[in-house]
Amino acid sequence: MMDNLMKDIRKVLITREQLQKRVAEMGQEITRDYQGKDVVLVGILKGAMPFLCDLMRCIDLPVTLDTMVVSSYGDNTVSSGSINIKKDLDKDIRGKHVIVVEDIIDTGITMDSLVPLLKKRGAASVELAICLNKKERRERDVFVKYIGFDIPDEFIVGYGCDYAEKYRNLPEVGVLKPEVYVRG
Repeated sequence: MMDNLMKDIRKVLITREQLQKRVAEMGQEITRDYQGKDVVLVGILKGAMPFLCDLMRCIDLPVTLDTMVVSSYGDNTVSSGSINIKKDLDKDIRGKHVIVVEDIIDTGITMDSLVPLLKKRGAASVELAICLNKKERRERDVFVKYIGFDIPDEFIVGYGCDYAEKYRNLPEVGVLKPEVYVRG
């Protein structure tokens, strides 16, 4: 299964089963931490979609859902240091407890700008739920309350993470073979 995608994967870093188990644990943690609170999950498109969908099904609370498209990279490979909001929230978050759901955090530049912005908009609290934490690449000290997995600084794809908009649908996290992105 998924042979067409797997041929470009050097090694599987996190299996589908490991993802399901950890996401369920994160859902339980959020359920415990947010009892009786008005929670909004804010998924960062496009990468967070698989993680967001799985995570929200593991949270045993009434939550609302919203999405944003934000980037500090634009069309560049190096962050500009400020965020560009391409799609903003649809609903007001004043007084609500916001959990930003993202597939991966590496430099931390985008989240370092986004969290204060959401707080400025009147959120009661803003926390991060990140599936993949690439802390070796961190340039900004960003607190992440919910971390799925710490991963090495390798070119990964799958479970929402892409290369040239491809491989997001791979149900596990794998390291992409260098020849795939070098020939790019």
